[in-house]
Amino acid sequence: MALIIVAVIVLIIIGTGLYIVPQQQAYVIERLGKYQSVSFAGLHLKIPLVDRIAQKTNLRVLQLDVRLETKTLDNVFVTVIASTQFRVDPTQVATAYYELQDPSAQLRSYMEDALRSAIPMLTLDDAFARKDDVASDVQRTVGAEMSRFGFSVVKTLITSIDPSDQVKHAMDSINAAQREKEATRERAEANRIEIETQAAAEAEKTRLQGEGQANYRREIASGIVDQIKSLQAVGMGIDDVNNVVLFNQYLDVLRSLSESRNAKTVVLPAATPGGYTDLFQQLTNAMAVNDLNVRNDTTASDNEALRNPHNTINSPAKLTVPDLPR
Repeated sequence: MALIIVAVIVLIIIGTGLYIVPQQQAYVIERLGKYQSVSFAGLHLKIPLVDRIAQKTNLRVLQLDVRLETKTLDNVFVTVIASTQFRVDPTQVATAYYELQDPSAQLRSYMEDALRSAIPMLTLDDAFARKDDVASDVQRTVGAEMSRFGFSVVKTLITSIDPSDQVKHAMDSINAAQREKEATRERAEANRIEIETQAAAEAEKTRLQGEGQANYRREIASGIVDQIKSLQAVGMGIDDVNNVVLFNQYLDVLRSLSESRNAKTVVLPAATPGGYTDLFQQLTNAMAVNDLNVRNDTTASDNEALRNPHNTINSPAKLTVPDLPR
């Protein structure tokens, strides 16, 4: 019976001395209140009633979110949210346990101090553009401080930079104005291209119309020449040929006037087409009389100049155009 009691006591002592450490954990072992060792994953044995597990330390990566309000270089207050990922250094488990009572609070203080030192050195636009650089600087600064206490900072992220609502509205207005300015510039450029294209098209149209008009007149002149040659070939004199050609043009003009959609009042000789001969005779006589008057005035001026050789200023010849018969 006594042996059974002794065996049970031995088994209890051995059972209390055995312990298992899970993966990604480390146990700090103390012997009589003094640090003894660190046990990692696996089965271990400690002296019952002498050794004890002082701390079960998690070796996995932890995350701490820090939220603080600060201002930028251009005096804009922003709310910065940063996330840092940290863990206990497996080689300094005892240091991490004995040096810091509240690692998260200590890390938060370092993070806030580093952010308040980095953000005020940048303008609001630079803070948005260089937030990765800020995160790297904060990670280096905080990592160097926490490494003295057995912690390593794995990664630091600036997850949000949030200005006030008034600043957001102002930034939206600035962006909208810039985009409207760019849109106005693009519309003006499109209008300029359209105007240039229309001007080039109008120039090309005018050129083609001019060429068409020139070809049209050239064909008309060629037709008149052919008509004159045909009339001369049948024995008509040059005066009769001219009368026929002018009469045909006269009829063409009358036909064009009659086909026009515009309202016009045309005064014609009463004896058309017989009146055409009178109209032609009147124009011929008017030009002949005008030529005779010019010659007479020129002769009179020459005679006057011979009678007054000392006169340095000659009177200009007068051109008299007789009134056409109505």
